[in-house]
Amino acid sequence: MHIGILGFGKMGRAIAERLIENGHQITAWNRTASKIEAVDQVTAVASPAALVGRCEMILSILANDAATEAAYHGADGLCSVGLASTTIIEMCTMSPDRAMALAAAVTAKGGAFVECPVGGTVKPARDGALVGMAAGDKADFDRVRPLLEQLTRRLDYMGGVGNGAAMKLAINLPLMVYWGALGEAVGLLGNRGIPYEQAFDILTDSSGAIGPAKMRQAPIIDLLKTGTSGVSNFAIDQALKDMALMAALARAESIDSPIITAAETTAQQAADAGWAGKDISLLAAWRKHNAS
Repeated sequence: MHIGILGFGKMGRAIAERLIENGHQITAWNRTASKIEAVDQVTAVASPAALVGRCEMILSILANDAATEAAYHGADGLCSVGLASTTIIEMCTMSPDRAMALAAAVTAKGGAFVECPVGGTVKPARDGALVGMAAGDKADFDRVRPLLEQLTRRLDYMGGVGNGAAMKLAINLPLMVYWGALGEAVGLLGNRGIPYEQAFDILTDSSGAIGPAKMRQAPIIDLLKTGTSGVSNFAIDQALKDMALMAALARAESIDSPIITAAETTAQQAADAGWAGKDISLLAAWRKHNAS
């Protein structure tokens, strides 16, 4: 199958490589074309609109609302041309209202729209082990399901457009809270001389740990011991965008959100101190590092 990819950052590249291994032909657009040109077997095009007509399905994996707005509605955007016989699969994290607005724009141009935000970062994307939360017309979902199953270890159909976006924000909320809480937990140990390796091994093996905790402890320990860490699969500035969406959705649903608000405050403090590009998991080291 000929698949288009809209956005070729770390996730877009990992998904492209996974799909190539599954026998698909990939054409991609990215604002920085050199990221595409660095990958064998991927053809670059000059605009989002150039994907239409040559690709049976187009996966959109962009960073934020500004990027999707430009890709859909800018000059030579997807919606600048007719979309008959084109299916857009939107994988970005966004608000339910935003997903519904994009779906309406695509269908107005004759296309089909399925949202499928995913849980997981680069390695799960490369391994086909993402968690997919798909929503849209059931017939459209059934048509794209075989493709999405090549990228996911779990794929759920959530109903109408917007439900996938809401579910993605819901699963990310405990994740955002955990890393800051882990940092506070380490802070409770004070300066008692407990080795970081031992402390994190216990903390990430406890009943309070989340799934990715164990594999993230090494870069957290590196940061605490050396002041540096190279990991950045999900940067704090991206996480802050997601947390703002969570708080906005809570307001729209008329519920209080003190826990995510507190997590957002901690992440913003870290970002303001120059940590915006660091991985969100490194918030586990923020308070200890900041105090030293």
